[in-house]
Amino acid sequence: MTKRFSLGGLLLFAAGALHAQITLEQCVQNARDNYPLIKKYELLDRAQEISLSDINKGWLPQIGVYGQGSVQNAVPSFPDALSDMMAQMGTDMSGLGKLQYRVGAELNQMIWDGGASKSQREIVRADNVERQAQLNVQLYAIRERVENLFFGILLIDEQIKQTQNTQSLLQSNLDRLRSMQANGTAMQSDVDMLEAQYLSVSQQLIQAQSNSQSYRRMLGIFTGMEITRQELIKPTPDTPENMAVNRPEMALFDAQTLANGARLSTIKSGLMPKIGLFAQAYYGYPGFDNFKSMMNRDLSLNVLVGVKVSWNIGAFYTKKNREGQLQIASDGIAADRDVFLFNTSLQTQSQTDRISEIEDFMKEDARIVELRANVRRAAESQLENGVIDATALLSKITDENQARLSASYHEIQLLQTIYQLKYTLNR
Repeated sequence: MTKRFSLGGLLLFAAGALHAQITLEQCVQNARDNYPLIKKYELLDRAQEISLSDINKGWLPQIGVYGQGSVQNAVPSFPDALSDMMAQMGTDMSGLGKLQYRVGAELNQMIWDGGASKSQREIVRADNVERQAQLNVQLYAIRERVENLFFGILLIDEQIKQTQNTQSLLQSNLDRLRSMQANGTAMQSDVDMLEAQYLSVSQQLIQAQSNSQSYRRMLGIFTGMEITRQELIKPTPDTPENMAVNRPEMALFDAQTLANGARLSTIKSGLMPKIGLFAQAYYGYPGFDNFKSMMNRDLSLNVLVGVKVSWNIGAFYTKKNREGQLQIASDGIAADRDVFLFNTSLQTQSQTDRISEIEDFMKEDARIVELRANVRRAAESQLENGVIDATALLSKITDENQARLSASYHEIQLLQTIYQLKYTLNR
């Protein structure tokens, strides 16, 4: 009993998977999550953490260790008269030795850097925001590619549907002609003509089915989903009411402006003095007590502690030019933003006009299909009564098929144009 239940559940699950329905929103989201570029977000965050950590470590005491040995051709010494007098008294005053050596360490501690580290942190964060905005722009382009594939599949599937209807229509008329030929009321050439058309439509169906599978495989690669047999749900044709541009490019322009502002702060911090503590210590010869070192060659420990103030006055020379360069960059960003908004406005207007045009077409599609179907049914009756031949009937069948294809095409085209408008505005 358990095995039967498990087998039945498995079959139900397989049937459900076979008839699974996929929406456009699912495809877009999965494509974004599946795209390899998404991994760069984590890499950018890690790089920012490392850069900020390096900047913060600049406030830690900076310690250096060194060893030094040197030989000098001249050193401080006592006057000869004093040296001779002290020698007579049994005291050697030969002066500093020409061979000098020491091992030491130096410690520097920043107290105030004029805001340099703060501005560096602002630049790191602003650069990270700009790079993420650039990634958003690149990933946003995936949406358009996925939507084109999605609507391409919908259009091909409609073509398959209409081709199958035409095939059924041809088959029924072919059966009717064969019956008429058997009764002597139709010629073999008429049967052959209709059969040839049926086979030609069958070839068109095979090609359309192949194209559909190809598009589905491509969409599956983008989304990481298995969609070779699943039904794609037609989106709702809701035209966006808000025409404000909300594209990721706008956030990129803002991020670039923010990064320029952060770089401006480094110019200001470069004008400020820097204050720090320092300490030096070494063991060697000579020591800080030169008089003692001139009396003997003993090694000694020497320590020096103090406060250091440094001010790069040269930063004032280039301040105006550096600020001018940043202003030019900001003006360039503003110009790029204006160009983008101008082109987007033109594209939005064009797509809005196209939507209105297609909607006008669709108002008459149903009536045209109805009239073509009426003409085709009348032609079938006329064929049975011997008024027309198979050529005339094929013409009417082709006209009806074309009308149905046009109606389906207009429906899909309207959806695609609406979603192109949504893509242009990011709605």
